[in-house]
Amino acid sequence: MNRNLLGRGLVILASILVAVILAYPPKEKINLGLDLQGGMHLVLQVHTEDAVRAEVDSDVDRLLATAKEKGWTGLTARRVGDAAFEVAGATEADRDAVTKVLTDSFRDYSLARGGNLRYEMKPDVVNRNRQLAVKQAVETIRNRVDAFGVAEPVIQEGSNNRVVVELPGVDDPERVRRLIKSTAFLEFRLVSYPQGGGGSGSREEILQHYNNQLPADVEIMEGDRIDRETRQVVGKEYYAVERRRVITGRDLKNARPSQGQFSQPVVQFTLTPGGAQAFGNATGANVGRGLGIVLDGRVVSAPRINSKITDSGIIEGNFTQQEVDDLSTVLRSGALPASLTYLEERTVGPSLGRDSIQQGLRAGIVGTSLVVVAMLLIYNLTGVNAVMALILNVLLLFGGMGALHSTLTLPGIAGVILTIGMAVDANVLVFERIREELRAGRTVRSAIDLGFQHAFTSIIDTHVTTIVSAMILFQFGTGPIKGFAVTLVIGLIASLFTAVFVSRWIFDLVLSRRRVQRLSI
Repeated sequence: MNRNLLGRGLVILASILVAVILAYPPKEKINLGLDLQGGMHLVLQVHTEDAVRAEVDSDVDRLLATAKEKGWTGLTARRVGDAAFEVAGATEADRDAVTKVLTDSFRDYSLARGGNLRYEMKPDVVNRNRQLAVKQAVETIRNRVDAFGVAEPVIQEGSNNRVVVELPGVDDPERVRRLIKSTAFLEFRLVSYPQGGGGSGSREEILQHYNNQLPADVEIMEGDRIDRETRQVVGKEYYAVERRRVITGRDLKNARPSQGQFSQPVVQFTLTPGGAQAFGNATGANVGRGLGIVLDGRVVSAPRINSKITDSGIIEGNFTQQEVDDLSTVLRSGALPASLTYLEERTVGPSLGRDSIQQGLRAGIVGTSLVVVAMLLIYNLTGVNAVMALILNVLLLFGGMGALHSTLTLPGIAGVILTIGMAVDANVLVFERIREELRAGRTVRSAIDLGFQHAFTSIIDTHVTTIVSAMILFQFGTGPIKGFAVTLVIGLIASLFTAVFVSRWIFDLVLSRRRVQRLSI
C-alpha cells in the first residue's frame, strides 16, 4: 500500500473516530425538537400601538416636568389617540416659549394643522417604535423563558408584528403562558388619599373627599383588601394615587424571592443608582404618606413611608411562593413593551413525540434497506462500495449534529432520509459514468478515473444548490423547518466527502491489492 493510499485511509479512520466521539451518547449530544419530545408552540401578536402610546405618555410627562421647572402655570398636556398629544392652558406670554421647547426638544413630533397645539408623532418614528417593540418583546420573552429553564427554545420574530415561540419539554403550559404574557409593569406612586397607607372602601368615598372632582394629577386605582391574620383576600379597596411615577420597573437592578416580616413570600429588589436617588428624594420628602406599589395597573400594596428609602426594598402582596418566583423572573427580565395576544397555541404530548420517533426510525430503516438492496441488485459487488459510503455518511451526519448540539425534529428525520437518497444519487452518477467508460473499451482503472472526473462537476452542482436552498430554509423557517435544514446541510457536506473521497479510496484500495481485469458493476 502506497503512502498516499495509507494517508487517505488514516483520514477516513480519524473521521470515523471523531464522528463517534461527537455523537456518543446521542441522548446528551443531540436535542429532540418540540414534535419529538413534546412541548408548546405559540404564535403571539404584539400590539405595537401600546408601545407608541407609552412613548407619547412618557413625552407628555417630560413636557409637564419641563413646564413645572419653567413656571408655566396652568399648562396641561394629554395624549390624543395613539400617536399625538395636545397642549392647552399656555398663556399668551408663555406660548412662544412653549412652542420653542416643543420644536427644539420634541423633534419626533410635528405640529398638526389647526388652532390647538396638537403634535403628532412622525410616521417614520411611529414605525421605528413599532419595530423596536417587537424586537424588545422577543428579547424579553427569551429572557423569561431562559430563566424558566427550557432547553433549546425557539423564539423569533415573525411577520406582521408576531412572535413565534417553541418550547420543547414544557410540562406546565399554564405557568408558561402566565410567565410570557405577564406585562409586569411596575410603578411606585405616592398615595394622595387615604393618607398614611391603606386603602378606601369605595370609589365614592375618594370622590367625596375631592368634592366629586379629581385633580388632574390624581387617578383612582384598585387593589385587594388583605386580612392581616389569614393573609387572604377579603374584598376590594381603592386608592387615589398621583399620576406621576416615582420610579418604575426600569429602575430595578435586581429582584429576587425573599420572606417578609411574617414569613410570607415577598419580592426583594435593589435599584440602579439613578433609581435609588429618585426613590430616596421622593421617600425622604414624603415621610408619613403611603407609597403605592402598582403592578400592571393594580395596587398590590401601599405601605406607609416611615423613613427615607434609597437603594432597596420589598414588594409584598397576597403572593404564593410560585407567584413570587415568577414575578421576580419577570421583573429581572424587564417589562414587555406592549401587550400580547395568543393567535395560535399547540401542545404536543410526549407520547405523540415517542410515536413520531418510532415511526421516523421505522421509515428510515425501511428506506435505507430498500436503497441498500437496490444498489446491490443494480451494481453487484460495486454496490458494496456505495453501502459502505452510505453507512459512513449517516455516522458523520450524527457526529456533526452532536458537535453543534443541534435539535432533531420530525422534519429533521426526513432530512436524514433525504440525505441518504442524495448520497446514493452521487454514487449512482459516478457508477453510471464508470459503466459508460467500460462500454467504450476503457480499462478498469481508466474507467474509474474518468468516471469520477466526469461526475465530479454534476455532484458539486447538485449538492451546492441544495445546500443553498437548505440555508434559506434555516434563515426564514421556524423550529421544525430549521431542524430539516440543519440535518440536510450536514448530511450533504458528509455526502460530498463519502461519495467522492471515501468511495474513490475504496476503489483504489481494491485496485492496489490485485490486478483487476473486470469490474463487477
